[in-house]
Amino acid sequence: MRSMPIPLEPGFRGVICASFGSTGDTAGRDTGDRPRFDLHFTSANPEALSELRAALGRACVGVRLVLAGPPADVHAAAAVAAGCGLLDEEMTLQCDENGPWVVFCGHCHVSTTTTQAIGSEVVCQGCGIALATTDHFSRRRGGYLGYSAHAEEAS
Repeated sequence: MRSMPIPLEPGFRGVICASFGSTGDTAGRDTGDRPRFDLHFTSANPEALSELRAALGRACVGVRLVLAGPPADVHAAAAVAAGCGLLDEEMTLQCDENGPWVVFCGHCHVSTTTTQAIGSEVVCQGCGIALATTDHFSRRRGGYLGYSAHAEEAS
């Protein structure tokens, strides 16, 4: 669900502000004299990411992107933006630190969403392995790397 009923004009060169969930508000974000286009989504589901991809496809070089909300949603949207050619310097990420985040399983390549602390064990939703989480973040995957927590005990 989008907050603005007007479609983004081709060649837009301002700031796209996308927020997710109930806490991801970019309303107070000052864009100076640059035009602003607001999007709000309940989550970074496939439809929302497709709409964000379409908006970025209509924008010109020089567009800036502000993403706000839970880390899982913000990082998924940032991965889409990077896939559209935006650089880290063109994006501002405002993550709600208490929101869910993603662990990427290095074994089965499935992403698991969790609210547990980084460094804790998380059970992979794909292969069921207990994953130790690291602070290694993949922008392309939009999540932190997880590896078998008890690999050395299995041998």
